[in-house]
Amino acid sequence: MLGAWRAAPGLRLRARFGAACGRPRSAASEADSRQPAEDSRQDSQYRDTVLLPHSRFPAQLPGRLQPDAELETQQILKDITNRFHMMRGYKVHYVPGWDCHGLPIELKALSEVKGAEKLSPVEIRQKAREFAERAIEKQKASFIRWGIMADWANCYRTFDPKYEANQLRIFHKMYDKGFIYQDYKPVFWSPSAKTALAEAELEYNEQHVSRSVYVKFPLLKSPPKLASVIDGSSPTSVLVWTTQPWTVPANQAVCYMPDSEYSVVKCATTGEHFILAADRVESTAAVLDTQFEVVSTCKGVDLADGSYAHPTIPGRVSPLLPANHVTMTKGTGLVHTAPAHGMEDYSVASHHQLPTDCLVDESGYFTEAAGPELKNKNVLEEGNEAVIRMLQAAGSLLKEEKYVHSYPYDWRAKKPMIIRASKQWFVNTANVKAAAQEALKKVKIIPGSAMSRMLEMLDRRTFWCISRQRCWGVPIPVFYQKDTGESLINSETITDVIKIVEQQGTDAWWTLPVEQLLSKGAVAKAGGRDVLDYVKGQDVLDIWFDSGTSWAHVLEGRPVTRNANAVTGECQIESFLVSENPWTLVVHGFTLGEKGEKMSKSIGNVVDPDVVINGGEDHTKDPPYGADVLRWWVAESNVFTEVLIGPVVLNAARDDINKLRNTLRFMLGNMAGFNPETDSIPPSEMYIVDQYMLHLLQNYGSKVTEAYKEYDYSKVVRLLQVFCSRNLSSFYFSIIKDRLYCEEEKDPKRRSCQTVLAEALDVVVRSFAPILPHLAEEVFQHLPYKKDSEGVFRTGWINASSGWKKPGIEEAIEGACAMRDSFLGSISGKNALEYEVIIVIEPGLLFELMEALQAEESSRVSQLNEIMMASQTTLVNEIPKETPADANIVRGNFLINLEGGDIREESSYKVIALPTAKAKCPRCRRYTSDSSSTPCPRCLKVIAGKGST
Repeated sequence: MLGAWRAAPGLRLRARFGAACGRPRSAASEADSRQPAEDSRQDSQYRDTVLLPHSRFPAQLPGRLQPDAELETQQILKDITNRFHMMRGYKVHYVPGWDCHGLPIELKALSEVKGAEKLSPVEIRQKAREFAERAIEKQKASFIRWGIMADWANCYRTFDPKYEANQLRIFHKMYDKGFIYQDYKPVFWSPSAKTALAEAELEYNEQHVSRSVYVKFPLLKSPPKLASVIDGSSPTSVLVWTTQPWTVPANQAVCYMPDSEYSVVKCATTGEHFILAADRVESTAAVLDTQFEVVSTCKGVDLADGSYAHPTIPGRVSPLLPANHVTMTKGTGLVHTAPAHGMEDYSVASHHQLPTDCLVDESGYFTEAAGPELKNKNVLEEGNEAVIRMLQAAGSLLKEEKYVHSYPYDWRAKKPMIIRASKQWFVNTANVKAAAQEALKKVKIIPGSAMSRMLEMLDRRTFWCISRQRCWGVPIPVFYQKDTGESLINSETITDVIKIVEQQGTDAWWTLPVEQLLSKGAVAKAGGRDVLDYVKGQDVLDIWFDSGTSWAHVLEGRPVTRNANAVTGECQIESFLVSENPWTLVVHGFTLGEKGEKMSKSIGNVVDPDVVINGGEDHTKDPPYGADVLRWWVAESNVFTEVLIGPVVLNAARDDINKLRNTLRFMLGNMAGFNPETDSIPPSEMYIVDQYMLHLLQNYGSKVTEAYKEYDYSKVVRLLQVFCSRNLSSFYFSIIKDRLYCEEEKDPKRRSCQTVLAEALDVVVRSFAPILPHLAEEVFQHLPYKKDSEGVFRTGWINASSGWKKPGIEEAIEGACAMRDSFLGSISGKNALEYEVIIVIEPGLLFELMEALQAEESSRVSQLNEIMMASQTTLVNEIPKETPADANIVRGNFLINLEGGDIREESSYKVIALPTAKAKCPRCRRYTSDSSSTPCPRCLKVIAGKGST
């Protein structure tokens, strides 16, 4: 019969009713309740004959001991991805590094210095470097403690001269190709930091409150197509709405949407006429607490060639212009346009050759050009108030109200930004967009959804501002003519600077005089006369340019292999534009507080990894979890989106690891006296359920490996938890305890399941080793059969034999499991060992499968009875005649699919549970003895030393 079962390689069985094999049921607790080690009534005379599990591996470590235990197992450690690839036999060289430049470090360093505003650029750079060096050493120690394996002796720092020189070489190459240019245009500007910022350095305050105003701009010249409607008998104005009144002095135009409808209305309150979008007439009238009478309606294009008077600057006449960025969702459908303070405004000005003068300085104050009433006033504070008063005095202000909306803030200073035109250096992303998008499509990006986000960002990004107005960074190697401000930069000037930086670092830009940085030959080549006619530029490169050029330093002298990887937080498109394309790009999210809030030191909700690992000053408030809990949390989280961390999450992670430890402890405890090299049983000689577990183990190993390859560590955790809790603990462990504890030590039946436990332990430990390196090493230290081992990370990846995969084997076990579920369900809450079970199956394939597990009609020691966990199992085709009339008969069906469904056979079965007449064996606690004072036949043989014969 077993041969017939083996001849069906494509066999697939599924129970139409009942649980899948391995579902947690009462079986585990029933098995536990009968075991000698767990039964206080066990006769002492037989206790020493039972092979109880024994291991010094603790089921769990108290929090205070976890960090110390991890330190004992630490040698060289590594992150999850690198550990996985290394265990698979790849050569992995992870060079860690630090982005050391940038505003955060500069501001933090200066906050520790009294009178910082008086420091020279060189002194500021020195303070920032010292701060960065201290932070690096602290972070390096933390990373090592967290279990990150890396080439810690050869880290890179972006302030190293060689790194800075390579960065300037990339700048040079991009400049030569025409990708980098200088221009005067509006950029995001941080008045608090006095520098331009990239979009990636912004965060949006959804509760920002602006002082929005409705303003009328008096019409001077009527649009020709509206001349018959606007006869001049009453004043007519274009009506605009803005949330930034301070930009009105810089107004150069009012824009309309050409294809939209506009209305000329008469105000019921004042009798004057206004022009605004037809869709905004009713809502605007309601805001102004008046009524509008529609005099005429026209298309936006009919507003062409009209002009108006500036509301605060006498004599300034500005045009009405078409623009596609005008929307009808709010405001009046007419947009106040200040070219120096808006990206779309600047585009309109460029197209129509309008002035783009900026009236705001680097600190966010109005300049002298704004006029005496505004000079030296902060545009976001008193300057805004002054403009509103000017509008009111001119009779142009119709309404002021508070407006709550999303507004960009400096992500470091947590203060509002402005858009301000200034002379900056840019990467022309428009020219490289198509090529970058094509290159991006060849990159493997995880998760796949990040691809569309990055392509979208590339599509809408026409330039990237790479200049910053600070001194802690890599300088942009440009010189300016003192009188004209004309820039001097070419291959010769950049090459000269690179040579100096490679020897002295970028401090030389601030310490050396211009004549040592700029050669006479370079000046003459550019048509200049004297080196002293030039000054050094004061801008530094954006820190994303720093990080984006790391490959040029780390991979210097090494070919970029197909296995090169990059891991980055969200979509840092700037870094991608500078770097060579990685073959795999993993995009992860950021960490949030347990309630989903952003972490902020000012709020006080920052979770310090060192406190998580080692505990805080008060262990009752901040207990020590150890590094593995932190690593488990990282792996378990869906890192492709924002992840949450806090006490609840960390406690759950610790509990998960403790459950895993119990599973590991059971396997370790049952390995005493077993050596896999000499005592293993070949799969062909194993119990079928043991072969089934190897089959599942091979499948588990394959799925885990694939999940690691896809960087899906949360899937790895899920696979691990399901396999350990359902397949091992709830199912396999519960049915093999009798074999492990009560068979003779070297009995092949016991060695069979020990072989499986050894293989399962090895596969499971290797599968989680990249995530829990300390636990993996701890397990290897407690293996009773491996001495002086090199450890889990030097002995390879999962070695699950393909020979373990046996199509059809799971059907035999799952069929038995379905019947076991029916049996257990019929005696719910009772001990299965107190019952005998009769299984009735019509002749056919299902019966043959069960015969493979039990050849004789009735048995107390068969493989089928082990799975059923009953006192005795009887397998028949018909219900025995002596079956009591009132016996509870449970019916079920099995649908059998062969060869992918080409052959289908539905089999029915009946399960009958009857109380056993046998007594409980005082040794094995199974109801298989003729007397409660005498061991069962099996136990008597073991006691007599005949169990293996």
